[in-house]
Amino acid sequence: MKYIIFTIIFLAVVFIGISISVLDIQAPFEGDSGNGLIVILASFCVICLMGILLISRSISKKANS
Repeated sequence: MKYIIFTIIFLAVVFIGISISVLDIQAPFEGDSGNGLIVILASFCVICLMGILLISRSISKKANS
């Protein structure tokens, strides 16, 4: 399960990198730039959620020991 979580985090980072390359600084909320901002925000949310999942799994393992 740990490897799946790290794979999801890696894919989120890749999506952030791709979306940054699509951004237009002059018009960040128009066309593909708007979609890029949404993908970047969603990817950061995924990274935060996977971090919370990793922490909660480690706490659960310590509590059950």
